Amino acid sequence: MNKLMIKNENQDGKVGSTRSRGRGCMSWLVGLVVLIVGLSLAGWIYEPFAEAADAKAYPPPGQMVDVGGYRLHINCTGSGSPAVVVESGWGDMSATWGWVQPEIAKTTRICTYDRAGMGWSEASPEPRTAGEFAKELHTLLAKANVPGPYVLVGHSMGAFTVIMYAHDYPAEVSGLVLVDAQDLPTANVANYQPAPKPGGTSASLASLLARIGLVRLLADPLGSVENLPEGDKQAYTALAVAPRSVQTFADEGMGMSEGGARARAVNSLGALPLTVLTAGKDLDAKHSAAQTNLLQFSTDSQQIFAEQSGHHIMIDQPDVAIAAIVKMVELVRQAAQK
Repeated sequence: MNKLMIKNENQDGKVGSTRSRGRGCMSWLVGLVVLIVGLSLAGWIYEPFAEAADAKAYPPPGQMVDVGGYRLHINCTGSGSPAVVVESGWGDMSATWGWVQPEIAKTTRICTYDRAGMGWSEASPEPRTAGEFAKELHTLLAKANVPGPYVLVGHSMGAFTVIMYAHDYPAEVSGLVLVDAQDLPTANVANYQPAPKPGGTSASLASLLARIGLVRLLADPLGSVENLPEGDKQAYTALAVAPRSVQTFADEGMGMSEGGARARAVNSLGALPLTVLTAGKDLDAKHSAAQTNLLQFSTDSQQIFAEQSGHHIMIDQPDVAIAAIVKMVELVRQAAQK
């Protein structure tokens, strides 16, 4: 009898202990959920105020131009012909060219701009692909009264856009400079599904994380601020963490393969002067071969290496990017005089 009572007491103690641990875990989980919801709500409330403060602190240095229901930001400095028009890479904006633009402006007119949804530009309802970028840029240059023909400069994914532009509007382009261009896809464009309209599931999730302030919170730890001039650096960071820019970044990523395949399908730009500027730092065989293949777009092409630079040549070795662009401007001017 005593043994039975002791056994029952032990069992009751074990059950009570298990229930106690269960209640403790449940309380911990509830507390964690409450904390996450509270922080998210605080971020949701704070983010619009932070964006308003950024908009006041970093107004667009150029002009906002309506291109058909939404406005794009374009910043033109300097004077002369041919005008240099810059297309930034994936997730980048006009501020990325803070070292290059002032120097090119000493030689000719240079225009940097922000694709729809990036930087200071308003979002577009159209898919984020190279073909759409080329159309938008064409409209922007016309509305902003920037006469051609242009020397187009495309960095990374921006190379797809300038190749498409040169193909679609050949009379408006006098030279191309591809700055460490993104590797072109090997598959045909027919093998890709059309890029979706902006605001897909992954894009919406990215935008939500920015909307609750998480992207802003992690901006510095993740190293989003690059080695840009003061002013450009702060503006770049402020604009990059905005929900609009984060969503557009995801949208552009979803359209990149299709855009690259369409650029590859161009095959040839005839004898259009072409410079392929390649980053030499950590250059692997695959990227090296892809860069060499770009020379086949033109019968008048050359390759230049930025030996000490990573992917962002205009930041790592801006002097090399400046020299390549100025050289192309001079070649175009010499050809116009013949």
